[in-house]
Amino acid sequence: GEDGELGAIIRGTGPKVSLSRRATTTQRARMSATARHASEGGGVSESPLGGAEKAACIYLDWNATTPIYEEVADEMRPYLTHFGNPSSSHAYGRPSKAAVKYGRDRVAKLMGCSSSEVFFTSCGSEADNWAIASALARGKQLASCTGRPHVVTSNIEHPAILEALRAYQADGLCDFTLVEVDGEGTVCPSAVERAVTENTVLVTIMHSNNEVGAVQDLAAIAKAAKRAKRDVLVHTDAAQSFGKVCVNVKELGVDLCTLVGHKLGAPKGIGALFIDESVTAFPNFLHGGGQEGGRRAGTENVLLISGLGKACEIASRDGPRISSWMKSRRDQLRDRILAGLDPVPVLINGQGDGRGLPNTLSISIAQCNASEVLAELSEDVAASAGAACHSGGAGVSSVLTAIGLDESHARGTLRLSTGRLTTEREVDRAAELLCASILQSIHTSL
Repeated sequence: GEDGELGAIIRGTGPKVSLSRRATTTQRARMSATARHASEGGGVSESPLGGAEKAACIYLDWNATTPIYEEVADEMRPYLTHFGNPSSSHAYGRPSKAAVKYGRDRVAKLMGCSSSEVFFTSCGSEADNWAIASALARGKQLASCTGRPHVVTSNIEHPAILEALRAYQADGLCDFTLVEVDGEGTVCPSAVERAVTENTVLVTIMHSNNEVGAVQDLAAIAKAAKRAKRDVLVHTDAAQSFGKVCVNVKELGVDLCTLVGHKLGAPKGIGALFIDESVTAFPNFLHGGGQEGGRRAGTENVLLISGLGKACEIASRDGPRISSWMKSRRDQLRDRILAGLDPVPVLINGQGDGRGLPNTLSISIAQCNASEVLAELSEDVAASAGAACHSGGAGVSSVLTAIGLDESHARGTLRLSTGRLTTEREVDRAAELLCASILQSIHTSL
């Protein structure tokens, strides 16, 4: 086992390194000065991280990415300077190896699986691509697959799924079927079952949607898929779900599951793929060294893994309380906007019976240009008119098209998402600013 101060930090039982404590104190002081300057009318201030930061800008884009939680940053800090390779057996390597194990254990606890079933990746897109590529390769070896491997997915998936499938199809490596969602963004399990063929090797359906917040009944979908074909693999991208709703992979009955760090308070650049221990003949995606049990080559990023582990610990410990807080702020935001826009008709997208993500509010207003509203408020309110991680095009969101929105409502759609740190005062102020800008946009269009 590890000895000394670093080992105590890894176990969470010892004091922080004095240098780290001083750095944290200094950083907080500078951030306080930044906020104070902004509140006094100073506007843009120099961030302690080296860039311009508008402290007064209200963050309502938690589905795009979350801030790194303070506890997560504190846990990561020692590994900015401790450089040991976790594959090394000497004094420098052992603490890093212990940190990777500690991180994996906490990720596994949140996912509801064994630590040996968790494999770290560089991001959610890698995990999704790994699930698809290896499922296709595995499928070719199945006696039940007599033709080109086939995949079943939905028409509201993340581009990491859809673009990967299109690329494999273009290369003649697979066919795939898109199951359409209903007007709330819900996938029907029986529709998935009907889409499965004798050559289907993978069903991949996201656990929750990042734009409208619809949460799928993955347990029912997994049962339906395996009822149609016993040896089909079921994968779910649960990037948006962990940290917001309970996700237990064993209870869902899925074979593969994607988790993404920067959606639940950890840094960007780290994710994980759950691979059920029952899944055999599942080829590697990256080839090289024997890291990650020989299944994913590349020296583990100890810094980011430690942060992901801490974020998962927070979600496991405080999940229900955080979820309740996010829902309260989301509901407060919805009510303030509806009142502020009355009598303008406002369409609320997604599942309206409490089944959706507790933090997500997708609203559509005809004759409103959502992109212009957010551009005007970009220094005051941070939100999204679509899926932020792949926005930038002029077209209407494919998710909004899939749920049946006409072009006027689709272009007038705002995605607002709250988080662990969102305050009541921020919500009130954001609603006031958004309503004023939306009403101005409608007036301009008339």
